[in-house]
Amino acid sequence: MSWDQEYRTLTAAIREAGAEALRLATDGFQIYTKPDDSPVTSADHAVNDILKDRLLGHFPHDGWLSEETPDTEARLAAPRVWVIDPIDGTKAFIRREPEYCISVALVEGTQPVLAAILNPSTGELYTAIRGQGLQLNGAAAPRQRLETGQQPTVALSPWELHVGRFKSLEPHMASRPMRSIAWALALAARGTIHGVITFEPENEWDVAAGALLLEEAGGSARDGAGQPLQYNRPLPRFKGFIATAQGFPDRLASQVRQLSTSSN
Repeated sequence: MSWDQEYRTLTAAIREAGAEALRLATDGFQIYTKPDDSPVTSADHAVNDILKDRLLGHFPHDGWLSEETPDTEARLAAPRVWVIDPIDGTKAFIRREPEYCISVALVEGTQPVLAAILNPSTGELYTAIRGQGLQLNGAAAPRQRLETGQQPTVALSPWELHVGRFKSLEPHMASRPMRSIAWALALAARGTIHGVITFEPENEWDVAAGALLLEEAGGSARDGAGQPLQYNRPLPRFKGFIATAQGFPDRLASQVRQLSTSSN
């Protein structure tokens, strides 16, 4: 099946949304606090509105799952669902750090078939259509490969690092603070880093697009128990997330799985 029309619509919409995020970053935005005490901004809402208008405007029968839209059971009956994180890394956006991104995936059945992650600060747009490889700004993405004997760099949450959750792994890898899991997955797909690991709950919108990018670059993404990922579930959340780029050391991957098992 071809998703060319969806791809063109998505890339145009995410570029438009990214331009608006940049404008608001310059001109100013409002900051609010969600019931779970996490921050959200008027930019998150503006990006969400643009994407919803453009994507559902072209494909009105598709379902919708977004961090910034109240969820309904209607999406469960839809054969296709757009899974959106309008701004992943809102804290980074607030601080004007170039570590935030817009993440969009089209899920058909239980799997993503189309994905896009845009970092508005850098202008990098990573996209993938299932089975067609990873692209950067419309061309085949150059990849950096992990050299034999090179210590892998893994994105980890600052909180999990602080409490020592990965202490047994730290001698075998370099850690990178994870401000946005979606952007970390894009970097792993490119090969700039080599893994993304958390044993904290992650929502489908956090990882759906990035997981497809990584898989199209030869990597692997699983939940915290090492099980395959399935999307558009009634509770759209995974208990942990383990993603590794192509060439990630087998021995370290085994250590991660063992640590994951002991933490669940």
